[in-house]
Amino acid sequence: MSQAQPIVITGGARRIGLALAQHFVTCGQPVIISYRTHYPVIGELEQAGVCCIAADFSTDEGVLNFARQIREQNPAGLRAIIHNASQWIAEGGASSDADVMTAMLQIHVRAPYLLNQTLASIVGSSETASGDIVHFTDYVVERGSDKHIAYAASKAALDNLTRSFARKLAPRIKVNAIAPSLIMFNPEDNASYRQNALDKSLMRIAPGEQEIIHLVDYLLSSQYATGRTFAVDGGRHLR
Repeated sequence: MSQAQPIVITGGARRIGLALAQHFVTCGQPVIISYRTHYPVIGELEQAGVCCIAADFSTDEGVLNFARQIREQNPAGLRAIIHNASQWIAEGGASSDADVMTAMLQIHVRAPYLLNQTLASIVGSSETASGDIVHFTDYVVERGSDKHIAYAASKAALDNLTRSFARKLAPRIKVNAIAPSLIMFNPEDNASYRQNALDKSLMRIAPGEQEIIHLVDYLLSSQYATGRTFAVDGGRHLR
């Protein structure tokens, strides 16, 4: 009996990426993650059977090196690629605005683009809807952001890549995007910040990682959904 094809999750050592990796490995699904920083949880993931690969997506060379390792280590191909790796950098900080835009486009546009172009041929099989690519975009794609302009623009470009790759790779691979707003807080977020964030949506909750896990499970099991962006924002667009 052949081994199941693994799911690749970029940025799989923290938050949503970590939750997805833990979910899939618990279900008996082989998982490969990329990580930039070696958090203590990496050891736990490796003990659970997750293949953890250090990768620097800040350069094309780093992205393509990660892709080469994936191809070499997985001759039977991949089940899916989940593009979760992200950075959230505002204008006006220590880096110049030009450098901020370059960094945001690199991690949110060039890295997914190059990985899709390089790895799509080994995702799924010859059968219809046998593989998946999932892009994580953001609620700000439809609204914009005055404090994170480059971030919002780069996520909007990733949203557009969703439709282009859906057209290119159909019907063998489905390509969809997930656009979340508040899903979970960081431990350091204070009460005032939390309440302000909760008040921005109709549902006024932080639903937690299970909300995303359920949606990803649906997208991977669907035989029909492709080229769409699925908002997970608690009705925030109606406030």
